Amino acid sequence: MTAVVDLPVAERRPRNRSSAIWAAFAVPGVGWLIAFFVVSVYAVTAVAFGAVDPLLKTAQPQWNPFAWDFDAMSRIVDRVLHGDLGQVFARTGAYIALALGGCILIGYPVAYFAARVVKRRRGLLMAALVLPFWISYLMRMLAWTNLLQPDGYVNKVLRFLHLMDEPRNWLNGDSYTVVIGLIYGYVPFFILPLFASLERLDGRLIEAGRDLGASAFQTFRRVTLPLSVPGLMAASVITILPMAGDYYTNTYLTSGSPKTTMVGNQIEFFLQRSSQPQSGASLVLLLMACLFVLMMYYLVITIRQQRAAER
Repeated sequence: MTAVVDLPVAERRPRNRSSAIWAAFAVPGVGWLIAFFVVSVYAVTAVAFGAVDPLLKTAQPQWNPFAWDFDAMSRIVDRVLHGDLGQVFARTGAYIALALGGCILIGYPVAYFAARVVKRRRGLLMAALVLPFWISYLMRMLAWTNLLQPDGYVNKVLRFLHLMDEPRNWLNGDSYTVVIGLIYGYVPFFILPLFASLERLDGRLIEAGRDLGASAFQTFRRVTLPLSVPGLMAASVITILPMAGDYYTNTYLTSGSPKTTMVGNQIEFFLQRSSQPQSGASLVLLLMACLFVLMMYYLVITIRQQRAAER
């Protein structure tokens, strides 16, 4: 019978003291992030519930919450629920869902290959995955406009493979062009956190599945895939968040076509190219509310999974 010996108080103090020291180091950074998040959100709220200069047509933020005007927000909410902005939100959600599906189909095999298959050249592969972050997203979208032009390399390759007879204008305001651009632009955001999750999987569990007679596919389906669900969810959230506010992709790949307008395009229009900055700030708050619900769902699922694993 094994006796369980509790550590004396004197032996537990150094560890508690060390934890307190590291927590103290984290306080400035956490405080910085919280402070500027709160300040920026409050500034947007002050614009949304403020006024507009009648002469310059610029925003006049109302910093006093007791003097806020909710008319602009109510009009935006009505347009979202019963008007044209509801279609914009639905279109944005559809684009994000399709792009996320493409990121999963492309990114999961790449992350799995880098984490579980490649050994010697893993660093080179990871450098190739990080390389797109060295280039501005705007420059990458401009490069795609050159590739997708009627005389671009995409049409040349497709015609060389006899997949089309005449060159196609991919920049003519088509939805799939926006989805392709979103996949290309954000698939690195999906691969990197998923790679980190797959790399931390206990290889002994996979070996146990193979020892029990499961094939490679069965081991992947019953062991690797369920264990990678938390990493898959984290990668999906990290990918969805910047996609929701994206407006460069539609602007450069479809020349800002109204048929492919996303929420980010509407926000950019109201804030920079119209006399309704209140509407733009109200849209920012509504988009933040939608993303906040998504983040809360992710946190609840993650906490439940952690508690189940501890049991």
